[in-house]
Amino acid sequence: MVAQPKLIIFDCDSTLSAIEGIDELARVRGPQVFAEVEALTTAAMEGKIPVEEIFARRLAIVRPRQTDVAALARLYVERVEPTALAAISRLKTAGWTPLILSGGFRQAIAPLAAHLGIARVEAVGLFFNAAGDYTGYDEKFPTTRSGGKPECIARLKRELAPARLVMVGDGVSDLETKPVVDLLVGFGRYTERAKVKAEAHAFIHRLDALPELLK
Repeated sequence: MVAQPKLIIFDCDSTLSAIEGIDELARVRGPQVFAEVEALTTAAMEGKIPVEEIFARRLAIVRPRQTDVAALARLYVERVEPTALAAISRLKTAGWTPLILSGGFRQAIAPLAAHLGIARVEAVGLFFNAAGDYTGYDEKFPTTRSGGKPECIARLKRELAPARLVMVGDGVSDLETKPVVDLLVGFGRYTERAKVKAEAHAFIHRLDALPELLK
């Protein structure tokens, strides 16, 4: 009989790494594009634009090249949360299986996952043509819309039947997972969101606080 895993699922942006991927992709397009994308993000955070609409619109504005995504992948690793590597190593030793679940882009996040020793990434795929130009994204992936992370977690539960499941993240999309996880850990090293801090089961500012928290 296969043992039931203990899963610890990490958000990526502003959790495992200091950056927000879509913002960094917009930044290289110049200040006007950056300002436009940032304004859309703010509107979404205020509830004026649904996540599913802003997701498509920001990518349509930025149209990241394959080389931009490769540069973003390097930046994720360069700006990795300073205690993440040691924390994940200790968690794995204690029997936890780490995963990444993100509304970010799989190709950009995969090298960070490899750096941290995380074997599985659940994130949005981007599509490019032979010249490396952007042609679209995986519109069916759940994290492109509201309620997507709980949907992914429900699928992971069916697939892996975990003995325990913990979610770690900074955002409201992570907070949405609270009803479907055993423990929701809010993270505030980079962005401390009052709603997440108030409603998460626990709240930390360093990832190396996790091993003790999960004993």
